[in-house]
Amino acid sequence: RQLKADMLLMLTDVDAVYAGFGTPQARALRHVATTEISGRNFPAGSMGPKVGAAIEFADATGKPAAIGKLEDALAIVRCERGTWLEAPAKEPQNS
Repeated sequence: RQLKADMLLMLTDVDAVYAGFGTPQARALRHVATTEISGRNFPAGSMGPKVGAAIEFADATGKPAAIGKLEDALAIVRCERGTWLEAPAKEPQNS
């Protein structure tokens, strides 16, 4: 936040955040709102802290956060790979 970054990019050895990771029903989450993903349970020792940091960044700054594989970095920035998390648009406040 203090850097005024345009986005947060976290690179890991997994291509995306998965709902149901390690199960036959596992599916990659590609573009999700922070409100949609915040209620899900992710392992504390792996994806949990990354998802938590991404939610915190996106909600605090209104800018996107993305998680994915190191070798996919450019494609992730272009929103072609990985998981993108974005805060819902805030409604303008009346003065």
